Amino acid sequence: MVGEDKTELGGLLETLPPVEFCCIYGSKLHPNNKDETSMTDYIIGVSDPRQWHSENLKLNKDHYASCLIRHGGARMITDIANDIGVGVHFNPFVSCNNKMVKYGVVRMHDLIQDILGWERFYLSGRLQKPVNILMDNLDIKNVNSVNLKAATSAALLLLPSKFTEEDLYAKICSLSYTGDLRMLFAEDKNKVNKIVQGQFHLFEEMYKPFLEEYEAKNLLRFSLAGDKQVNIFQDCGLSAASTLVSSLPSSIRSEMAMKLGDKRILDDSGRVRQQVVIGSKEQAAECMKRLVRRKVMFSSTRQAVAGLLTAGAVHGVRYVANKMHKAWKSWV
Repeated sequence: MVGEDKTELGGLLETLPPVEFCCIYGSKLHPNNKDETSMTDYIIGVSDPRQWHSENLKLNKDHYASCLIRHGGARMITDIANDIGVGVHFNPFVSCNNKMVKYGVVRMHDLIQDILGWERFYLSGRLQKPVNILMDNLDIKNVNSVNLKAATSAALLLLPSKFTEEDLYAKICSLSYTGDLRMLFAEDKNKVNKIVQGQFHLFEEMYKPFLEEYEAKNLLRFSLAGDKQVNIFQDCGLSAASTLVSSLPSSIRSEMAMKLGDKRILDDSGRVRQQVVIGSKEQAAECMKRLVRRKVMFSSTRQAVAGLLTAGAVHGVRYVANKMHKAWKSWV
């Protein structure tokens, strides 16, 4: 994660009720992003979304679609987020300091559950990429290390025995887009490569501890190529693959166990734990990929529907049009 930037606190957060966590994510972190029309994306974590939205409606009623204000206010906002979406309410096209921003509000408990367990694999996917933390009262940066290690393990399962460091970060980045219906018509087809190439050194900083850990366990070996590109070699044996699977979130491991089988083993601390029985690295990778794709497809579809309901007709059409315009430019 990008280090905290307190200077940003003078912006959006000063206009909102108190929050527990806030970060900026997305294309605005790209150093070569010159698009002044693109929105700055925020994730905001609060302890009680309904209470928070009640307070924010008093302070910033213009951030919300008029239909939400007329037909239920904070209760409707949180009900749609929880029952139709994936627990996140987004306010897009908010003007702040002469710039357009979009902020998503989530309950802290739900954010932590997604980070640790990939329960919905929605915000956890965004936090696998570089973000700029502005507020972190509950040390989410440290909690997110579990998410980053799981993403590293998932990507390694999907990669061959030899690959580059850029290949690794691209595979990590692509996890949260696998199965996302927006990638078919409303996203830049070069999005993953642009994210990785534009923020390569930030990815290096984020994932260095986990690559060093796996190198120490002899799962990875690094070699510097002539063009200063780092080639990575990984052990593709059954034992190495089992180690990678063991670092996946519990929800993924449980579903893999249902499909592939499991057994009980004693870990290093003497506790009994579940181990997924795999026949090969390729089998484990394919099973995991299908499960992740299904989670992403389910969550992205639910959130898209919730977004259209809560953004209002004008903002909803405007947001989709902007996305499709970017997608169209990338295809032509």
